[in-house]
Amino acid sequence: MNKGKLIVLEGLDGCGKSTQLELAGVYLKKIGVNSRTVSFPNYFSPSGQIISEYLAGGIPCEGRNGAYAASAFYASDRYISYVTDWKRDYDGGSVILSGRYTTSNAIYQMTKLPIDERAAFLDWLGDYEYNKLGLPKPDLVLFLDMPLDVSQKLLLKRYNGDESRKDIHEKNLSFMKNCRESAMYAAERRGWNIIHCAEGDEALPVDEIHKKIAGAIKELVEHG
Repeated sequence: MNKGKLIVLEGLDGCGKSTQLELAGVYLKKIGVNSRTVSFPNYFSPSGQIISEYLAGGIPCEGRNGAYAASAFYASDRYISYVTDWKRDYDGGSVILSGRYTTSNAIYQMTKLPIDERAAFLDWLGDYEYNKLGLPKPDLVLFLDMPLDVSQKLLLKRYNGDESRKDIHEKNLSFMKNCRESAMYAAERRGWNIIHCAEGDEALPVDEIHKKIAGAIKELVEHG
C-alpha cells in the first residue's frame, strides 16, 4: 500500500495560518482527496503542556543548548501525535495537512545559534526527526510570508488589542525578525515554497492567499 503525502503550512505568528489551514482542508475534500488535518503543537497533550510552560517562560531554553532542548520538546509532541493518531491514515494513503511541523524548529530554534552553526543544525534536525524518530518527511512545505508589521496588526486584532496575551515569541519583535531571516534561509536550503501574503503594508485578501496555496497543493496531488 502506498503511503500518503504530507503537506505543511508554515509561517510566523499572525500570518493567518489557521484560516488558510482550514481552507486548504476544505479544498482537498472538494477535489476528492482523502485527507485529514493536524496541527502542532498539541497544547492539550502532556507534551504540549511542557511546550506551554516553555512559551510562558517557565523553562529557560536560551543559547546553543536551548535550541536543541526546545527542539526536542516540539519533536516529542509530533512523535506522540504521529504514532498515536495519524500514522494509520498516512500509511493508508491519506494526504496529511499539517499546521506547523519540524519546519517550525528550523525557524524558531535556529535563531538561538550563531550563523555559522545553522547549516549543521538543519542537518541535525532533519536526521533527528525524520531518521531517528521516523517522522514522515514533508512532500510540500508552504511558508506563508507575512511582513512583520502586518502580522503584528493581525495579532493585535486576534487578541482584541491586549498585548499581554502574546506569548514570549510574539512579544519579542527582534526575535520575530530573526525568525523570518531563519525561515528564508531554511526555505532556500530545503526547497520550501514561499507564499507571499501581503502587498505593501496590507495583508492580501484571504481568498487570494488561498488560491496560491490551492494551486501548489493541486500541483502536488496531480503530479507528485
